[in-house]
Amino acid sequence: MKNIQEAKTHLSRLVEQAAAGEEIIIAKAGKPMAKLVPYIPPQPARKGGFLAGKIWESADCWETEAELIEAMTGASIEPS
Repeated sequence: MKNIQEAKTHLSRLVEQAAAGEEIIIAKAGKPMAKLVPYIPPQPARKGGFLAGKIWESADCWETEAELIEAMTGASIEPS
């Protein structure tokens, strides 16, 4: 915890420490008043549609194969 006078005197050093990841509490008369933390730039909003025209599906991609239906609904779950 740093007092205001010390923070004013060493602001550049404290900013460098905060940029390196340290959190610095600034106090007045021993009472915490502010916190100096590293700046984290906001992430840009994600935009959809960046794969438009790059993905395709075949005409039969949603049709179920008879072999798969038999495997899923067959009476025996043990291998032969």
